[in-house]
Amino acid sequence: MSAGRRLVIAGTGSGAGKTTVTIGLMAALKQKGYAVQGFKCGPDYIDPTYHTAVTGRPSRNLDSYMLTHDVVKEIFVRGSKDADISIIEGVMGMYDGKEATSDKGSTAEISILTESPVLLVVNCQSMARSAAAIVKGFQLLNPAVRIVGVIANKVGSEGHHKIVKAAIEQECGIPVVGYLKREGDVEIPERHLGLIPSVERGELDALFGRLAEMITQTVDLDLIWELAKAGSLDATPTLFARKSASERVTIAVAKDQAFHFYYPENLELLEAYGARLLFFSPLAGEGVPEEAEGLYIGGGFPEEFAAELSQNKEVQESFRQAIHAGAGIPTLAECGGYMYLTEAIVATDGTSYPMVGIIPGKVTMQRKLAALGYREVRGTATNYLIGAAEQAKGHEFHYSTYATDSDVELAHAYETKGLRGTKQEGFAQGNLVAGYTHLHFGSDPDLVERWITRCLEVAGRD
Repeated sequence: MSAGRRLVIAGTGSGAGKTTVTIGLMAALKQKGYAVQGFKCGPDYIDPTYHTAVTGRPSRNLDSYMLTHDVVKEIFVRGSKDADISIIEGVMGMYDGKEATSDKGSTAEISILTESPVLLVVNCQSMARSAAAIVKGFQLLNPAVRIVGVIANKVGSEGHHKIVKAAIEQECGIPVVGYLKREGDVEIPERHLGLIPSVERGELDALFGRLAEMITQTVDLDLIWELAKAGSLDATPTLFARKSASERVTIAVAKDQAFHFYYPENLELLEAYGARLLFFSPLAGEGVPEEAEGLYIGGGFPEEFAAELSQNKEVQESFRQAIHAGAGIPTLAECGGYMYLTEAIVATDGTSYPMVGIIPGKVTMQRKLAALGYREVRGTATNYLIGAAEQAKGHEFHYSTYATDSDVELAHAYETKGLRGTKQEGFAQGNLVAGYTHLHFGSDPDLVERWITRCLEVAGRD
């Protein structure tokens, strides 16, 4: 059961200022001594990295497309434990989601599922009374969404803010809790994959501090604290209803600035089902631990560190020895991990960096997105994690493309369905499953049991 305070930071659209407000608010509340828990609507993993850096608590994704409503609530309640306040950052515009004719997969849906009050961030540039019309429209579209306040973003001056505030409060009956100026000298850098290593190195800490200062100066934190009051939220344990009595296998997890992206629930489900997780850093020169009975290589940014990864031949050899062309320990490689296991990563300048070479072919970086979006995932006959009769859900987000010169038809890991149709994706051979798709284990927890069972079989302990 989750009680206490929680708040959704929603926007009128992408670029309204959700991330700026969210980070600034988290940092300001943390400075006041509160334990702050961050959440992000949707599959994004850049914003949760910001949240984690600011709050000191792992931020979690609330995704009502990949996960059932009960699982979304379970993740929220588990994640909010021992927090004084939970801040949920929205995605796109508040009502934007899977389809144009419903709230499915939207920030609005998450606010309803978690019974959370909403703070709406409105870009007020070049408008006055019209801002009230925008807020009124958001209130009326779905009255089940409880908008409790507004932050006026990108106002020209304090006087401009007063005009907007008077209009919204008169017409909409909710308070404008503060504002941020258009000429503010602090902006979140353009979001891209290379930002994550910078966040982890602490290079954006000064920025986070400045955002907290801005929020404190022009936003009524005490009023927000009151508006964030919410009743208790019950969640029936479903995802974590089953727990193993003891650790059954050891699964090594590559985790560093090159291999960073893991949904927290993926790792926690592995532990709940009996895995002991052993973290190691390929970038720091650490090879696959000898005691590993399974291997998880998550998404990340191997292209940012291609030179270093390419030069460390001993680490590459440890991966080859552990996986040996799919005959070794059961392995899952996602996106960045998949790229690392190919023959080479080719940078945008044409430089080719040799990689592990277990998967035939190479990946080539490009300057524009190669794939973005949700995926309905069906496995294949050669995929021990998700067979041809099983389904899961995931997400793709990458700037590289994969190609091979081999005349031999490779066995794909998945058949994925997205907005642009169905395609064959990834590589599966023996005990190796790899591909661009980031799977959320919460969409098919049975794959965790299948993975651990295969580890036990290969280790001769089934």
